[in-house]
Amino acid sequence: MGVRGIGATKSAAFAHAAVALTGVITDPDRIEAREPVTIDCAAPDDELLLVDWLNRVIFEIATRKMLFRRFDVLIDDHRLHATAWGEATDVARHQPAVEVKGATYTALRVSRREDGAWVAQCVVDV
Repeated sequence: MGVRGIGATKSAAFAHAAVALTGVITDPDRIEAREPVTIDCAAPDDELLLVDWLNRVIFEIATRKMLFRRFDVLIDDHRLHATAWGEATDVARHQPAVEVKGATYTALRVSRREDGAWVAQCVVDV
């Protein structure tokens, strides 16, 4: 399943890609932004940073048994610092459809469009 984030900045595109990842699992509007979780990662280029970022989000979902609705992302020279906001998974309320296993290099792209917007995308395994 493909995920894509589009934003005015690279940071916004990465945040929207993480929301799209959540959207593969459940409707993000069902999630309350109650608890913050800090996520940091770094990579040698934007594409690898996107894969690392999404895999870190997947790790936090799996280990904390949480779902996230909002992501505040700051990228500086291939280093990413973010706060993910969410809550503990409630199967009855969130109705998760699938478990995302990982972000892949398939259709991996981080680029700026002609209109100036940033696109961050890849395929995730479910």
